Amino acid sequence: MIRKHLTGMEKRPHLDILLCAPRGFCAGVDRAIQIVELALEKYGAPVYVRHAIVHNKYVVDGLRDKGAIFVEELDEIPDTGAPVVFSAHGVPKSVPADARTRNMFFLDATCPLVSKVHVEAQRHFAEGHEIVLIGHKGHPEVVGTMGQLPVGAITLIETVADVATFTPRDAQTLAFVTQTTLSVDDTREIVGALQARFPAINGPHKEDICYATTNRQEAIKSVAPEVDAMIVVGSSNSSNSLRLVEVAERAGCKVSMLVDRASEIDWSRLEGIRTLGVSAGASAPEKLVDEVIEAFAARYDIKVEARVTARENIAFNIPRELRTIAAAAGQ
Repeated sequence: MIRKHLTGMEKRPHLDILLCAPRGFCAGVDRAIQIVELALEKYGAPVYVRHAIVHNKYVVDGLRDKGAIFVEELDEIPDTGAPVVFSAHGVPKSVPADARTRNMFFLDATCPLVSKVHVEAQRHFAEGHEIVLIGHKGHPEVVGTMGQLPVGAITLIETVADVATFTPRDAQTLAFVTQTTLSVDDTREIVGALQARFPAINGPHKEDICYATTNRQEAIKSVAPEVDAMIVVGSSNSSNSLRLVEVAERAGCKVSMLVDRASEIDWSRLEGIRTLGVSAGASAPEKLVDEVIEAFAARYDIKVEARVTARENIAFNIPRELRTIAAAAGQ
């Protein structure tokens, strides 16, 4: 085979890639996906999943190919006795209650850190507090948290402006909890505004924004000021992935984009770049990060450097019903 020698004009431009770490799957996402896969292995297809198990199209499509059927409500599920899995985002109390009424066999894949917020909200309610939830309207995690208590027990606050217009029943009996996937900086501003208006407000014993969200945002902050562009791998319905793009822009990287896969990269926005940051939301598999890097390797002479800002070694237990098969599979 005759190898063509590249001329100076034909040489690919050099590109330094700073690979953020931590990135990608968190313990809660990994657990949720395992629950669906192990349920399929133990009980066979179909396994029904209420809402997307995690907010990533590639993951959902992969599980669908294996026999998972995704629905939004339980009434879409026929009475066949097939297992039902609740997504990692959590569900209102009415959902498992409805499942029990219908004698459904269900597995709860709610992230334990989301469950922690549910417990906090219930504790505050039991202590007579009026509760403020900092989060995004309509997000399934917010719907699930608000659904832990009677209607009206929790008020949703999305912005600092919402704090200014909020009128509690009693400013002395206020408490707040937060969605786990928010911008750390935005949430800090909202909490500060709440504490300034209502100095007696009670907060969580430990911050509600999860370790994975915080760690991925800190990694982005470390890399963003040093690169010409930032790519975050993740789906557009993923709250934590969207926040990573916002964090990158605020940290000084104006060319920041969210892509589900390499095929979505807008190359026209990347002309002339010499440095690139790459990260992934907590529900995006590493395979898609590799795919993005390979896409750049096809166009550039790349040098990849990992930028590690934290180490993660957290794992969560799976439901008892699946532990025997998990042990047999070596998981």
